[in-house]
Amino acid sequence: MKNSDIIKSIRVKLNISQSQLAEKLGVSFATVNRWEKGHCEPSQIALKAIKRLCDHNKIDFAQFEGNHYIIGNGSITLYHGSKSGINGTIEPKSRDRCDFGKGFYMGTDKTQPLTLICNYPDAKLYTIKVDLTGLKILDIEVGIDWALLVAFNRGKIESAKGTAIYNRIAEMSKDCDMIIGFIANDRMFVVLDRFFNGEITDIALINSLSALKLGKQYVALTEKACKQIEIIEAKTLSDKDRKTLKSTSEDNRTKGIALANEICIKYRREGLFFDEIIKAGE
Repeated sequence: MKNSDIIKSIRVKLNISQSQLAEKLGVSFATVNRWEKGHCEPSQIALKAIKRLCDHNKIDFAQFEGNHYIIGNGSITLYHGSKSGINGTIEPKSRDRCDFGKGFYMGTDKTQPLTLICNYPDAKLYTIKVDLTGLKILDIEVGIDWALLVAFNRGKIESAKGTAIYNRIAEMSKDCDMIIGFIANDRMFVVLDRFFNGEITDIALINSLSALKLGKQYVALTEKACKQIEIIEAKTLSDKDRKTLKSTSEDNRTKGIALANEICIKYRREGLFFDEIIKAGE
């Protein structure tokens, strides 16, 4: 959805005029009019003000950002890395503090799981076919909601428990069989931790995460989703493969962190800090 359509849709939901929206955002009527006609784009500061307005009026901005719930259809090939191999049936079990909660994690590219298991001598790479038919899926785009969902599952926003924004994030994946979301590997966690610690703003975070382009992961959250997963191939990594992957992973991590640092510096004066976002959502 284009920004012009987003702004008009929000205004319609609020049941207010362009002049009234302009007043609420602290801009001129002409500015809102140009936005809606697509003659110019709102600044990042204006977009943050629009998101805050949505939060205050219980409008889910995620529906405009590309985050959406879908009922899956068809099959997809994905990859899963295991440190010691899969024993028994596939189940939605993983560590408590994972990006999108307990579940069976699969990547869209082989290199994603490989970099996670390259230090383990009994590691295996699985090629997997997933039947998405009938699954309720949350497809979440990289952005603040993505970051807050990761933060929620990592126990980073417990201080905001009971607030409107906490409750919204807690409910986001409720009753879903699967989540599709961007990878949050160690390169991303360096940036995420800086955001959660109040060192960088949301604008710096989003631009950093977008630049890293790590691809997506599919997470089966329920037994229903896991039963629709079929292992096509299992491959044991050789010592040579693991050594090469470890070197590549470390090199990519160094480059990724350097790139993220450059972007954070570029956008250090734009956007909101983590505590400001939490406070705005109370």
